[in-house]
Formats: sequence, C-alpha cells, structure tokens
Amino acid sequence: MVTENLKNFDSPVFPFTAIVGQEEMKLALQLNVIDPKIGGVMIMGDRGTGKSTTIRAIADLLPEIEIVKDDPFNSHKSDLDLMGNEVKVAIQNGEEIQTELIKIPMIDLPLGATEDRVCGTIDIEKALTEGIKAFEPGLLAKANRGLLYVDEVNLLDDHLVDILLDSAASGWNTVEREGISIRHPARFVLVGSGNPEEGELRPQLLDRFGMHAEIRTVKDPTLRVKVVEERTSFDQTPSVWIENYASEQQNLRDKIIAAQQLLPSVDLGYDLRIKISEVCSRLDVDGLRGDIVTNRAAKAHAAYDGRDTVTIEDISKIITLCLRHRLRKDPLESIDSGDKVNKIFKEVFEIED
Repeated sequence: MVTENLKNFDSPVFPFTAIVGQEEMKLALQLNVIDPKIGGVMIMGDRGTGKSTTIRAIADLLPEIEIVKDDPFNSHKSDLDLMGNEVKVAIQNGEEIQTELIKIPMIDLPLGATEDRVCGTIDIEKALTEGIKAFEPGLLAKANRGLLYVDEVNLLDDHLVDILLDSAASGWNTVEREGISIRHPARFVLVGSGNPEEGELRPQLLDRFGMHAEIRTVKDPTLRVKVVEERTSFDQTPSVWIENYASEQQNLRDKIIAAQQLLPSVDLGYDLRIKISEVCSRLDVDGLRGDIVTNRAAKAHAAYDGRDTVTIEDISKIITLCLRHRLRKDPLESIDSGDKVNKIFKEVFEIED
C-alpha cells in the first residue's frame, strides 16, 4: 500500500509555458517531440541557465501514453517497432493484452553509468541452467517511447555516447553476451546538455545530434529579477503555480498533439528542398545528415504552426539549429554561432536584410 502511494506521489515540475526566454532550446525540444526522427538535441550553455528544468518541464507537459501493462519496454499494443518480443508472441498466440496509461518516461542518465546499466544485462548462469534468456533491462529499455536526458554529455565516455546515438537513430538496442543475443525497442528523444567550458563533444558525435541549441545567461537585470522571483514563488507554492498555468499547458499540449497528427501530410516543395541542399553544400557540411534533419525539422515546424505546407519562414527558424554544429572541421575550433549559416541561407534563398 505504501509503495502504491509513493508511486502516485510526483514532485511538482515547473510549467514549460512559464519558462522565460531560452527560445532556441524550447523550440528544439518541441520539434523533437513532434518528430523524434529529427534525432535529438544537444543543448550547450552556461551553468544554471535552466537546462534540466526545461527538459523536465517538456516531459511533464506531454500527454500520457498507453503501454502494455507490466512490460519493461513500455511496449505499444499494436506498433511492432515499439513492441518487445514477449508482447509480439502474446499477440500472435491470440492472448488478451492489458494496457495502462503512464506519463511519458523521462530517464536521467547518471554520469558514472556503466554500459550494463545503460544497455541491460543477460544473466548467463540462469540462461544456461534454466534454458531461458534472463535479461535485466537497462535505462534504454525504460526510455523507450520517452526522453533520455544526459547532463554533461561532453564528460561521458565516447563509447557510451556512441551506444546512445546508435539506439536513438535505429530505435533498437541489442545486447549480446556469450552467444546469447537480446534485442528490444529503444525509440526515444535523446537530449544532451553540457557546458562549453568543460570541453566540446567530438565532431563525429556532435554531428549525430539532430539539432544544437545554444543558451546564454540572461544579461538584462529586470529579466533576471523576474526569473528569480518566479522560481522562488514556484518553490513556495508549486500547486498555485501549476494551477495558474494549467490552461496554457493544455493549449500547448493540444498544439503538439495536433502537430504530431498533421506531420505525415506536411509537404515540402522540391524547389525548397533543392535550396536546403544548396545551403548544406555551400557550407561544406559532410554527409547528408544535415539535409535530412533540416527537411524533417522544417516539416515539424510547419505542423507546429498548423500548416500542411512548408514555407521559407519555417526553414529560417530552424536551419541554424540544424546546421551550426556540423560546420567544424578542426576539433579545436568552437561551434559557429549561426552567423555563417544565416548568411549563406539568406544568399541562397535570396532574402535581403
């Protein structure tokens, strides 16, 4: 009974719609939620600028999802790509599937996490003695259909970052040990954050994040006072705050759900696709990931605005977020602020200042 009560007890989360400023980060997170295939977002900025608060706030804002009851992978009841093997077998055997609604999973990856903790482990002894695959799911299983947040991703072991990016891109996690292999769905929005003072991520890894948002400490004293006052007020009376922002939160939630439903029918014209690729080419972006992500993000932005056709305005809002971190060739160079991307964008799309 006590466990059940604890399960229902949630710490209050600062409302997403109450967050002041940090527009780049908020937009990137919303677009990734509308289309997780954008490939996640890397947020770089000063300490104490509300990175963790914003990420928890977007997870709290999202609608509940329906999962197969007591399933370790948050399996979907009908989508094969979001379903563990046991659920697939149960459906094939005509068994009745029980479901429940849960909040979107928001998994924090601790900095000292091991590969076993992230990917899960196979109990070889149990497998050999009892003849069954004894799999202990890791954080990737828990994050399926949710968000996986890695704070200080630039301090994480490169090998682990690789695993996270592979799973985020493929939507699957495979664990192999002593000839036994387990594969399960791991479709999540990967959000990494870091402080540039502690070192940049290697360009090969950085390129695999769909978007890159930069956040800066607010300089305007009036705005700083407002942020401090709002945070203090929330800490004192969280229930009042959550109630005050309830209608704004619901409106944004409805907007995101509508955008997710509209997304498959959004059209991006051939001439605009050509120009996006011309921008990538002139910026000397390696590979085609930049083109693909920009196309996806532009469609998600149009859907977010409730339109089924992408405009130049949509592209202008997202192209810097999608390309600025793909320009570096020398690991010692810092990330372009976006001026270079913006300049080439205006030239290609013939936009006058």
